[in-house]
Amino acid sequence: MNTPEVPSQDGPTESVVELRRSPVPRVGFDDEAPAAAAESAGAPAQAAPATEEPGLITQIREGYAFSGSALHFGAAVVDGVAYPDAPVRIPLSMMNRHGLVAGATGTGKTKTLQLMAEQLIEQGVPVFLADIKGDLSGMASPGESNSFIEKRIADIGLTWQPRAYPAEFFSLGGQGKGIPIRASVSQFGPILMSKVLGLNQTQESSLTLIFHYADSKGLWLDTLDDLRSVIQFLTSDAGKPELKEIGGISTATAGVILRELTAFGAKGADAFFGLPEFDSADFIRTRPDGTGVLSLLELPAVQNQPEVFSTFLMWLLADLFATLPEEGDLDKPKLVFFFDEAHLLFNGASKEFLNAIQQTVRLIRSKGVGVFFVTQSPKDVPADVLAQLGNRVQHALRAFTPDDQKALRAAARTYPHTEYDIETLLTSTGIGEAVITVLSEKGAPTPVAWTRMRSPQSLMDPSPDAVLDATIDASPLKSKYWEPLERESAYEMLEAEAAKRTAEEEQARIEAENQRIREAAAKQEEKERLAAEKAAERERIAAEKEAARRAKEDPGLVGSVVKSGAFRSMLRSAGTVIGREITRSILGNSRRR
Repeated sequence: MNTPEVPSQDGPTESVVELRRSPVPRVGFDDEAPAAAAESAGAPAQAAPATEEPGLITQIREGYAFSGSALHFGAAVVDGVAYPDAPVRIPLSMMNRHGLVAGATGTGKTKTLQLMAEQLIEQGVPVFLADIKGDLSGMASPGESNSFIEKRIADIGLTWQPRAYPAEFFSLGGQGKGIPIRASVSQFGPILMSKVLGLNQTQESSLTLIFHYADSKGLWLDTLDDLRSVIQFLTSDAGKPELKEIGGISTATAGVILRELTAFGAKGADAFFGLPEFDSADFIRTRPDGTGVLSLLELPAVQNQPEVFSTFLMWLLADLFATLPEEGDLDKPKLVFFFDEAHLLFNGASKEFLNAIQQTVRLIRSKGVGVFFVTQSPKDVPADVLAQLGNRVQHALRAFTPDDQKALRAAARTYPHTEYDIETLLTSTGIGEAVITVLSEKGAPTPVAWTRMRSPQSLMDPSPDAVLDATIDASPLKSKYWEPLERESAYEMLEAEAAKRTAEEEQARIEAENQRIREAAAKQEEKERLAAEKAAERERIAAEKEAARRAKEDPGLVGSVVKSGAFRSMLRSAGTVIGREITRSILGNSRRR
């Protein structure tokens, strides 16, 4: 649609269109504009001749005419012309139906996050943002006007007032500026741990068994050292019986997991795990003035580890899901969670991990949490997850390759029927423009709207370090999370068990040695006793022999007498006499005398 050109007060020419009042109040619009502006809006006779309004603008105006609170994206555009009286908005009550903010690098995704977060905070909704590059820290400082912002204000008819939004700054494990966010390994769980370690499905199953064993034995897995200790114990001789009870894992698989844990820790990941564990409920707070608390996770220090911080973001979301009560449909969400660089979360993800994400996204809505994934292309998000995202803010896509063109056509087919040439529009929108469709208050998709986005009111550059330091020092959460804590966890428990086992083994070794010594001594004593008996026996026999010899060699007094000549002569004489007597006696004769 062509529009007449008239000279502006500043000199250059610009498009002028007839402005029509929206049939509903437009929060954020300048209802108290100067009279001249009002006359220009309400008295077309004083402006350039009005042209017929495109029917598409009427559809958009009616489709985005919500009765309740809403966030303003900007003004609808047709044929390159913005229509301030056709605001493009999203109902606050639909922010927990999740959404997608997509677009090529440099098309304005970050500024879209910023302007959405500002309005959510103003309406009392806490916001969590992952600040990958550090530029979102600018939300803690008031914005600075420039010619681009002034032109955008005039173009879309929204007021702009520099404003700072008090924030809480967090960091992963204290790496970077911010209050440390830590998680215990037990709390992180085997599925997310497998994702950051890059394990395959078999290895993930084995790691799940290891976590199950630690849980059942009361072994706290606070740090990576705790997990390493449990794996090393289960694969040791002492732990093999325990391992057999839980199904067993191969030595090769355990070796892979240990190597990946070591490499993971070498990248600085040890700092992410430990105590005190962060309570994700601390994100859900409001300030005394009723505004929501902005929580910024500062990630520049770990931006070279995208798989790590993206998985940690998923852990935070899963922790919210596990701890928050069911709320049903609310007038406004309890928290809106912006998941930046979402494609990193899904790259190489296992089936179990994707199922866990899908389930979390599907069910966390009823707990009052809205999730917006931020990435470069809709194809970065799995179809099952994409189907859960009811709100779409699509900045320009790039289609330089056949694969890009295929993805562009696929993205175009996901939009409701519209008079726009979607494929052309998705590749031609300018910086700070987007193609939007959201869920209405009734839950139906709104008409597709090419939108010229409003500018954030906070600083669109990083805040000075002094602002971050002062904010961190003043935070009520600093005393709760700043200092790391230690407790007796699996590492210490297993070390104590190993020490006890070693002491018992040493005591058993000493007792066995003592027993061996006692037995050897007893054997030696018996041997010596037997030897002594044998020696005594030999001595006895020798003594007897010696006595016999001596007895033979020395007949004694009697023997000497017997052997003497006198004794022998006497004995012969006596024998003769006796012989005679004996003879007479025998014959019976008596000798004469």
